[in-house]
Amino acid sequence: MTVSGIPCDITVLRSRRKTLSAEIRKDGTLLVRAPLRLPEAEIRRFLTDKSAWIYKHLQKQREIQEAVRNVQKLTDEELERLADAARREIPKRVQYYADLLGVRFGRITIRCQKTRWGSCSAAGNLNFNCLLMLAPAKVLDSVVAHELCHRIHPNHSQSFYDAVRRIDPDYDKSHAWLKKNGILLLSRMP
Repeated sequence: MTVSGIPCDITVLRSRRKTLSAEIRKDGTLLVRAPLRLPEAEIRRFLTDKSAWIYKHLQKQREIQEAVRNVQKLTDEELERLADAARREIPKRVQYYADLLGVRFGRITIRCQKTRWGSCSAAGNLNFNCLLMLAPAKVLDSVVAHELCHRIHPNHSQSFYDAVRRIDPDYDKSHAWLKKNGILLLSRMP
């Protein structure tokens, strides 16, 4: 589908949903999710109405992709040094926040991942990305606090975020930092 004023490829995915949505994908294409029987004219009208938003986010995505292309990849040696530093530092931060929260945890694993900063399994095992060592210490602490709060609330409910913000009042700033800079850190993976 093409719509005047939208400078990208558009894919329409129809399903049993009741509403329209638009998503700018990492490859710079636009994915439109639409109800099964919605006329194409309504989809075009929706996209025309949202064209300023679409254009703005396409520009942002293109800027990110350009920045990612210019990022220097880490060498295997640098990655191993980061992982070693993470294995020394992160368990200390986990213990500190676990004590503050009064929670227990299982094993801690440090990984060199391309998409995630951390995770917490149902058994309480914690995984962290070694690239967190390239982020400010406050951001690392925020990810640790986030994962440990899953020991209390195994979801992303309002109660979960209330618990995170009680233990980390600057959580929103750290989250914003990761949202803005995280793609550049992740793109340093070889």
